[in-house]
Amino acid sequence: QFYFRTTDVTGIVTLPEGTEMVMPGDNVTVAVELIVPIAMEEKLRFAIREGGRTVGAGIVASIVE
Repeated sequence: QFYFRTTDVTGIVTLPEGTEMVMPGDNVTVAVELIVPIAMEEKLRFAIREGGRTVGAGIVASIVE
């Protein structure tokens, strides 16, 4: 689940080629495809949560339609 402000939405993460896993403390640029469109803008912060725990955080770098 991705949390943008007060909205939560499911999305698919695509890791960079050659990256199998991301460990705590790593910084990566990933592509995310949300299952439903939502209003957002570049530089918007978001959290990635799984099982009620925050497992990642990020900033929207660019929007591809």
